[in-house]
Amino acid sequence: MLLAAQIGVLFLVALVGLLVVRYKILKEDDSKVISWLVAYVLSPCVIIESFQIDFTAEKLKGMGLAVAAAVLVQVFLMIGCKALVKPLHLTPIEQASIIYSNCGNLIVPLVSFVLGGEWVFYSCAYMMVSTILTWTHMQSLLSRGRGNSNLKNIILNPNIIAIIIGLVLFFTGIRVPEVIESAIDGFGGAIGPVSMLVVGMLIGNMDLKWVFTRKRPYLVSGFRLVVFPVITAVLFALAVRMGVHPDAKYILLVSLLAASAPVAVMVTQITQIYDGDARYASVINVMSVIFCLISMPLVVLLYEGLC
Repeated sequence: MLLAAQIGVLFLVALVGLLVVRYKILKEDDSKVISWLVAYVLSPCVIIESFQIDFTAEKLKGMGLAVAAAVLVQVFLMIGCKALVKPLHLTPIEQASIIYSNCGNLIVPLVSFVLGGEWVFYSCAYMMVSTILTWTHMQSLLSRGRGNSNLKNIILNPNIIAIIIGLVLFFTGIRVPEVIESAIDGFGGAIGPVSMLVVGMLIGNMDLKWVFTRKRPYLVSGFRLVVFPVITAVLFALAVRMGVHPDAKYILLVSLLAASAPVAVMVTQITQIYDGDARYASVINVMSVIFCLISMPLVVLLYEGLC
């Protein structure tokens, strides 16, 4: 119920985005500026804030497990999606939608509500791995090679810089001044609503009947929300039963929540930045948000039952 309620909140924000465009308060084109704000200001703030915790050996071991789980999941998704490209004729937008989940905007508040604030730290492991791949693999995929993803540009990306700063702060125990931390926390807290506002704005001028009669988004949502998350839940439950870590059940649950989340909003935003079919990306995103109201709680229920 907590999962469904939090996802429902983000869906309502997307509805507000749709209405402000439909009633001419804002234009659909205004969403591109907001996309840049999310990608280069709000997202780095979320990353830095997630590392502002006390360093302990236990947290370091748990973080190692969370990073390993995130890497394995992302590799599994990339290989699995690659195998589906030819038989299903997947476009770059569809591939990115299957591989990348809304692990930042959605998972941090979900983990906080469902497990408690002390477990949010482990969600940054998946965010860290996903962010690096977002600004390398996803950017290259959606820009069709125009993203200029050379090493210099990757390192100088604000999100990658934020990860480096966050790791330094975590390992050194340095805390940013309270005034700066409040500002970072304020920006970071806005990422979920602002991101979903963009999604709503992009479908503001669409015929919703047309949106829900398109068949391909159902196929993509099925793989993103059901097929790959169910396989991941089974593998994670086996790891828990093998006793890989004392807190493995909840650390891997955090990663499972990230892996079974709806399509990453960054798919829409990067598509828009590179003048791709952002409307189609938004259709897939909205559809996945609606269906994850049912799929995410069921995947978690399966995982807990197997554990």
